[in-house]
Amino acid sequence: MYTSKDVWPETDRASFPQQGSDMYESHYGFTGSPFQLTPDARFFYGSRAHSRAIAHLTFGLSQGEGFVIVTGEVGAGKTTLVERLWSQLDRATYTLARINTTQLSSDDLFRLAMHGFGIERSQDKASMLMDFEEMLRQHRLSGRRCLLVVDEAQNLSLAAIEELRMLSNLTEDGRASLQTILLGQPQFRRMLASPDLSQLRQRVLASYHLGPLDEGETRAYVEHRLTTVGWAGNPQLTDGAFAAIHRHSGGIPRRINRLAARVLLYGALEQATTLTADMVETIANELNQDLEGAAPLLSRAGHAGFDDDGRFYEDSLRERVEALEAKVARRERIFQRLIDVLGQRV
Repeated sequence: MYTSKDVWPETDRASFPQQGSDMYESHYGFTGSPFQLTPDARFFYGSRAHSRAIAHLTFGLSQGEGFVIVTGEVGAGKTTLVERLWSQLDRATYTLARINTTQLSSDDLFRLAMHGFGIERSQDKASMLMDFEEMLRQHRLSGRRCLLVVDEAQNLSLAAIEELRMLSNLTEDGRASLQTILLGQPQFRRMLASPDLSQLRQRVLASYHLGPLDEGETRAYVEHRLTTVGWAGNPQLTDGAFAAIHRHSGGIPRRINRLAARVLLYGALEQATTLTADMVETIANELNQDLEGAAPLLSRAGHAGFDDDGRFYEDSLRERVEALEAKVARRERIFQRLIDVLGQRV
């Protein structure tokens, strides 16, 4: 039986994403990749939810102390929010440290935070803390502020969160010297409800949950990212294509990016100037199978030779095999076109 590795050899898969991206960028005349997964402030789209989240972040920072919390599903755009905020802040006023790996002990988290602010990690904790307090004092005298951003906060232990709270208690002349932004998945909000975190909750100045884009915002988001890289209407996306992208992505920006990028590649390989709902459906189904694995052909077979729909099992199996063969044939055709195009570049 064919597998995805048979039609997309492992030796080619490592370099394919970048080559594929270059291909549809060149084909459609884009100046860059519109649906890269890496957060980039240039592509920030101010949906209602994202604009409100920025407002909450801005309000929190204006208070100059405590914690600001933003939660949302994986890929909802939390990190992009911070990238956008950072692009708007005066670099002469703020010093930023970021922690992206949070499955750490409280001591390791402390050392990472100190390293982010330029404090030597090889020292003992007491020495690092004294150096940090001196740095905060010097920043205060020069009119600068220190901002710590912690991503994936849902992975923090209670001890690690308490370490962050203790850092937030550092003050000079009755004013806090460090402000912290916590970004996390929805379960972080449940963690915050713990009685053990009541003291931290009292220091939260602003909190916002970032929801998904609705169908209209999904369309505007896709068009915004395309326009950012010079899109001038080629390819055209039908109304049905936009609706299908929203339906299969759930309005989560990272899922939209992943799906839209593959649809563009498909369109470039097929030399299509219009992307349709059927194309989106085909690619979305393939992505689901790539992630989850195709359901076994025998999984729905019932008893006495009939499947769950009451059809004779042999007919049901034949239809599934034919569908699989059609998919393999189409992938082989696309793969051959990819080879032809790459061959022309050599």
